[in-house]
Amino acid sequence: MNSIENRIGYKFRNSLLLAEALTHPSLAYETHKPHFDNQRLEFLGDAVLQLILTAELFTRFPQFAEGQMTKLRSRLVSREALQEFARDIELGKFLLIGKGEESSGGRERPSTLADAFEALVGAIYLDTGIDEATTFVLKCCQQKMECIAASPIEKNPKGELQEILQGITQLSPTYSVVNSSGPDHRRNFIIDVHWSDDVLGRGTGTSKKEAEASAARDALVQRLWMPPKDVMPKPSTGGGATEKPKP
Repeated sequence: MNSIENRIGYKFRNSLLLAEALTHPSLAYETHKPHFDNQRLEFLGDAVLQLILTAELFTRFPQFAEGQMTKLRSRLVSREALQEFARDIELGKFLLIGKGEESSGGRERPSTLADAFEALVGAIYLDTGIDEATTFVLKCCQQKMECIAASPIEKNPKGELQEILQGITQLSPTYSVVNSSGPDHRRNFIIDVHWSDDVLGRGTGTSKKEAEASAARDALVQRLWMPPKDVMPKPSTGGGATEKPKP
């Protein structure tokens, strides 16, 4: 446990809270301890996270109306954002998960990481209160918060991608569900964006709409529709006659 505490810069008074936050339901099932997993802490952490970020956005953007702040908050608490926060602190390698979940790549599954991050927030809140939880959350969210402050009005990634691709051909990008998992009230979707027989990007989200936007953003970063530099046509030198091939 010391390793994760060093990683996040927080020392738990009650180590059982940390153990609970790191315990995936799959391990609880295998050890026949159904009441010891991170689902309850995840439920609490979700509410604490919403409160902390709502208060921070309220203070940072006094000129914004309720609807604008709601959109900004959704960028910070989306499944995609939460898994990024979890990866930044390498949370996946500290999780206690079942053998089956481990073998299927569960340690790095976006939904698992997002849930564990919320559980960790809930555990810190119970351990020492809202002040320490706020310090932890804002530290994890600092980079994304700065991006939001610099560009509070989010662009439409799907529209931007379509506009770029239709400038090349009239063919529009399409989206397909690769996988969906989780309970009905908390689904996680993985979606690919296709164009001209190529996969341009992949995204995740708690709804198809969110996952499609995530896939479009990934495509805009990778820009796989662009030919590699080493195969780009060379500019014509012009002026000289074309040499005839030798017989």
